[in-house]
Amino acid sequence: MTPYLEEEPVPTTVKERIAAEFGRHEPEVVALSHRIGEHPELAFEEHKTTAEIIDLLRAHGGFAIEEGVAGLDTAFTATVGSGSLAVGLCAELDALPGIGHGCGHNVIAASAIGAALALAPVADELGLTVRLLGTPAEERGAGKAILLRKGAFDGLHAALMVHPTLKDMATPHIRALGHWSLEYHGRTGHASRPFDALNAADAVTVAQVAIGLLRQQLKDSDRVHTVIKEAGTAVNVIPGHAVVEVMIRSDTLTEVEALWARVRNCFEAGALAAGVRLTVGEPLMWLNGFRHDTDLAELFQNNAEALGRTFPDYPDRSLGSTDMSEVSVHMPAIHPVLSFDRPAEEGNHTAAFARAARGPEGDRAIHDGGLALAWTTADAAQDERLRHRLTHTGPFSWAGSTEEEGER
Repeated sequence: MTPYLEEEPVPTTVKERIAAEFGRHEPEVVALSHRIGEHPELAFEEHKTTAEIIDLLRAHGGFAIEEGVAGLDTAFTATVGSGSLAVGLCAELDALPGIGHGCGHNVIAASAIGAALALAPVADELGLTVRLLGTPAEERGAGKAILLRKGAFDGLHAALMVHPTLKDMATPHIRALGHWSLEYHGRTGHASRPFDALNAADAVTVAQVAIGLLRQQLKDSDRVHTVIKEAGTAVNVIPGHAVVEVMIRSDTLTEVEALWARVRNCFEAGALAAGVRLTVGEPLMWLNGFRHDTDLAELFQNNAEALGRTFPDYPDRSLGSTDMSEVSVHMPAIHPVLSFDRPAEEGNHTAAFARAARGPEGDRAIHDGGLALAWTTADAAQDERLRHRLTHTGPFSWAGSTEEEGER
């Protein structure tokens, strides 16, 4: 007599079916995350990453895929469903120089991919159009801002993504940002004849000292970062050329611009002191602070809590800046963060975080983040009030958008 075997319960609710579908794809999505993490690619160079994601989506069928979106070789969209509520899921692609995926973009991409695959079988049933967006160059180049301006987000009612960090927060404080490259032009000379030279590296030193003193007068939430890209190549050659990048973060672009005026004075002081000429390029990035859609953020938090996540009331909710902020000022959007259980000194933008992102902690973030994204999208589709609000504001169109404060 054959012993009775208890069968797994058949999923019945929409969320159960989404979870089952997510689980079916999870092993290959996690494996993809590991491969992306092991082969990081820099901004606008994410060719292998994009190819692997597209291959995975094509293997499962059902997605209408467009490559080279907005004139960016590594950007793509993959769309499934034809419902009246259109939701975008953002998959970030790029890594950091020298660190790899120290911000966990492999986890971000995998979470969005897993959510899209899980939603595909129920999209039409829920009246959804789901668009997965492969978004390059978040770390340098503001890829989403380019995609936004060139129409890749057109037709969407909302855009969602999830980011790993050291805390669980549904609505982190994401600040505005300005990023510039500056050059000092002096006169190169032999170190034995310093009186014939104008030392561009000295200008950098004076500027950095001035910025260090300025920090005493800044608000606690303001940040000024600098990195010297070039300031000489040989100890016995006085450098006549130097390149510095500066990044400023504050709560609003108005505050960024006001602080930039003071920081620029510091660089001008360096030029004056060293007798060299300063040139400043157009902003490399110019990003708003994030505007969270509170309804969608609440749904995400509820779904993540159902998966065992907790969302403490942290006294410090700060989380850098992102090009997703530009999306959020034009349409309802969320950018929640889920934690890796790492010491604070090994947070984002470190090699340790990159290792964690392709290990068990990253895998857990993919499961919780991807499934919570999928459930949140389904909840929004089934919530009559929220669905009405999202769809009756109209699908986003860049042609019909208004210029936001500080946009350039």
